Amino acid sequence: MGKFKRIDTSIEGVYIIEPAVFGDSRGYFMETYSKPGFAEIGITNEFVQDNQSKSKKGVLRGLHFQKENTQAKLVRCIKGEVFDVAVDLRPGSKTYGKWEGVILSEENKKMFFVPRGFAHGFLVLSEEAEFSYKCDDVYNYSAEGGLKWDDPEIGIVWPEVPGMKPEEYLTSEKDGLWPTLEELKSTDLFKNLK
Repeated sequence: MGKFKRIDTSIEGVYIIEPAVFGDSRGYFMETYSKPGFAEIGITNEFVQDNQSKSKKGVLRGLHFQKENTQAKLVRCIKGEVFDVAVDLRPGSKTYGKWEGVILSEENKKMFFVPRGFAHGFLVLSEEAEFSYKCDDVYNYSAEGGLKWDDPEIGIVWPEVPGMKPEEYLTSEKDGLWPTLEELKSTDLFKNLK
């Protein structure tokens, strides 16, 4: 058996990854990334940047993408629990505008592979969460793009955060101003998304 198991989702190219975890009474060990191990499951991206964030309960980050320097991401939650989401924005895709989500936690140790051409975001379900992700291109501030997290056309079913209502979720001012998918359709923002 390989070190990583790839679980296909309802959207082509979006995968849930389960690493092999070796544990005993002392704790556990696992590989979180291995170039040959990922090649065995069909993921050959060359990751060039690692990022990490810490957020408190009810923080919703996203939905983000880059109009240039588009990025594939390999994401995981190393502390706490998040609901992670990818929205297909690839021009001509049969699943354009569709979303896929997964709970990532320090307990389940799952990872989520989000290919280029997707908007990405997550909601913190635990008291706090630390989130880590690899990208296959560098961050480009001038190419930032985003999508409204509660756009009814996309219809993401965000899980309940204990003790909070959706209108109480904590977003940045910028994330509160992103356009809807319908508003994005009338632009050329996606000409570089591949």
